[in-house]
Amino acid sequence: MTHTTEKQLIIGAGFVGLGIAQALQSANIAYDQVDASDEIGGNWYNGVYETVHIISSKKVTQFSHFPMPDHYPDFPSGKQVWEYLNDFAEHFQLRDKIELNRKVIDVRPIENNLWQVTFANQEQRIYKGVILCNGHHWFKRFPQFQGNFQGDIIHSKDYKQPEQLRGKRVLVIGGGNSGCDIAAEAARVGAKSIFSLRDSVWFIPKIFAGKPTVDLVQIWMPEWLQRLLTYGIIRLTFGTHQDYGMPKPKHRIFEKHPTVNSAVPYYIKHGRITPKPEVQQLDGKQVEFVDGSCEEIDVIVCATGYHVAYPFLPKELQRVKGAVVQSYGGSFLDDYKGLAFVGWGQPRGGVGSLIAAYAPIFARLLKLQDEINVPIGRVFKAMGQSIPTSHLVDPQKVFRQLKLFNIAFPLFTRKAYQVDATDPNFQNQSL
Repeated sequence: MTHTTEKQLIIGAGFVGLGIAQALQSANIAYDQVDASDEIGGNWYNGVYETVHIISSKKVTQFSHFPMPDHYPDFPSGKQVWEYLNDFAEHFQLRDKIELNRKVIDVRPIENNLWQVTFANQEQRIYKGVILCNGHHWFKRFPQFQGNFQGDIIHSKDYKQPEQLRGKRVLVIGGGNSGCDIAAEAARVGAKSIFSLRDSVWFIPKIFAGKPTVDLVQIWMPEWLQRLLTYGIIRLTFGTHQDYGMPKPKHRIFEKHPTVNSAVPYYIKHGRITPKPEVQQLDGKQVEFVDGSCEEIDVIVCATGYHVAYPFLPKELQRVKGAVVQSYGGSFLDDYKGLAFVGWGQPRGGVGSLIAAYAPIFARLLKLQDEINVPIGRVFKAMGQSIPTSHLVDPQKVFRQLKLFNIAFPLFTRKAYQVDATDPNFQNQSL
């Protein structure tokens, strides 16, 4: 067993893991970093289809202190994003600390507030803390179907290239961004593209007045104003759902993760995509929908999202309810120190700018944790912060909060020492 009790362990080397690693390096916090894959980049290396482009602009997706190249378009391809992450790792000399093909199978608290980490090869190490950056686009969620289907059923995660759809009658279930991309791809190369939605979505155009729509939102805008602005843009570009033979969504804009797509409405108007309601049942290659209509289908693509999961944690530390990690300060528990959940939320916009703003504060919090015995999460709780009720994140609100928190950090530190004085001998419960 290797004892690295003065180090943190970062699990994951995707967008979030690399951003956290760079912040820890800058703050002179010792760490190791592992990833189960054979390359860095997370979902941008092995989890996206070859024709994918980001839905948020490069301006909000990039790390603000490491801009994407000038020759990148407003919406870079998946390959370009992966190359950018490699450039980021090289520029900040992060690669030497990244161990690839290192799958973690168990993380648990042991005596003296330390953490034991077990890898797939049965190697064990001891760390001061563990930072979970393993992403949330890998544990596939499938719908429950009635009946039997004689064609192929795949998850959107399994879709990699247009040849999988060419000449086939395709049913895409789910109105998220991947589902819309795949439905549009089926409209281009497939024999038929059917788009099934339990609830209609708000189609937000990627571009408005020549600019990426996401770039029009400013940090000072409250969510109600962002919603009003977005609704106006939708009416000016998309029109109404009735214009496309679809019911109006039952939810307000931003109450679900936004769908940023201009291609699906385009192909509906060209007769290349047929919108349908929820699937009722399957029978051979025939799919019946809840409105009684039927379609002959060869391939069903389930763009039905993912579970947020940390399978290597013991059941006592399984703190996910729905899609929300029951944490404080975005990352911390109030009853265990040394474990941090980072990057589990779903921001409206790119993750890079958010991580660039959050990671330096996260590093400061790790240093503060070294000075006190109680968990940092308990301090946030004592300050009156509640556990989040949603995984959806308004980036502009977060930017404002982080700016204020940075200014008020001395006050937070003072509160931390006060809370620590109430339980100076705190110990994690060993599991």
